[in-house]
Amino acid sequence: MKTYDIFTNEETKLPEGKADFLLAASVTKTCEIAGITQAGIPGKISYTPTLDAELITTQKLFSMPAIAETPSGVPSLALITRAVHNLSAFSAIEILDLGLEIKPELTQLHNFDIQASGPITTGADIDAETIFAKGMAFGRTYDLKGSYLILGESTPSSTTTANATALALGYDVEDDFSSNFLNVPNNVQIQTIKAALSLVDDKMSTFEKLSLVSDNMLVFCAGFLLEASRRFHVVLAGGIQMATCLLVADKLREDILMRLKSDNITLATTAWVANDTNSNIRHILLQLSYTPNAIYTEFSFANAEIPILKKYDEGEVKEGVGAGASLAYANTNSLTNQDVLEAVELIMYTI
Repeated sequence: MKTYDIFTNEETKLPEGKADFLLAASVTKTCEIAGITQAGIPGKISYTPTLDAELITTQKLFSMPAIAETPSGVPSLALITRAVHNLSAFSAIEILDLGLEIKPELTQLHNFDIQASGPITTGADIDAETIFAKGMAFGRTYDLKGSYLILGESTPSSTTTANATALALGYDVEDDFSSNFLNVPNNVQIQTIKAALSLVDDKMSTFEKLSLVSDNMLVFCAGFLLEASRRFHVVLAGGIQMATCLLVADKLREDILMRLKSDNITLATTAWVANDTNSNIRHILLQLSYTPNAIYTEFSFANAEIPILKKYDEGEVKEGVGAGASLAYANTNSLTNQDVLEAVELIMYTI
């Protein structure tokens, strides 16, 4: 297991020391559009971030009897994050409630009085300026326990809302997005994004556009990132959703006349995202006004005893719940591919 720079493919690592792990958990009702996502149990997609939160914090499930999984049975990548924690514990695991419909049990939950965002086809109906301000305020006040912070996300359909967000803000990313899943629901996503973009025009402010076509996670995390990175190193744990979060932060820093401390920010994802032929995270990141520090970590389930886990290597699920950064964290802490694989299987046998 090795970690590489996403632009140069040179070997690299995350900082030394323990990291806090925060999960930005939210629901955008875009996930209720038929066929748009496979991130969870059909008809109960809104349970996905709740189950992810419960699993990574307690290694138990309370809100439903089974882990969130795709229709073909591939489980949430929350398994990797929890497995890494079992092997080399994070200094803290805390959940940010950015619009959950079902509250996770027995978790350390930060409540920001944010409701689930609406479907972007008819307008997300969020107050982006207020959500952004809440993110900034939390970034100024968060009490870091370890040496740096990892910020992951669990927001079903956020790939679609991220795509619409980046396009609405004028970024050249039309061919750079795909679903997190093997069988990409392109037609549904394309129609959803077209409907969302029809709601915005060039006369609108950035916040007005975000209020219609984005989601709480992207906007809150952009605000959090701007402030928190002034205080400590922040690792954005995710793929094209978190790359879009960087785009949002870069755009809004111009609006609020604020400098971004880019040398204190790393984006960490999986090799499954970095090598995905249906998306181009590198090109998304090149839209930024600076060259970001971005990394990916090689990992494989080829030796798994549980057959369904091998579906990850086929591209069935590529990223989520901070998996890429968790693998990079594992690598920095001298854990091997086999260490993490066995820890994942142990969790599956016990939950």
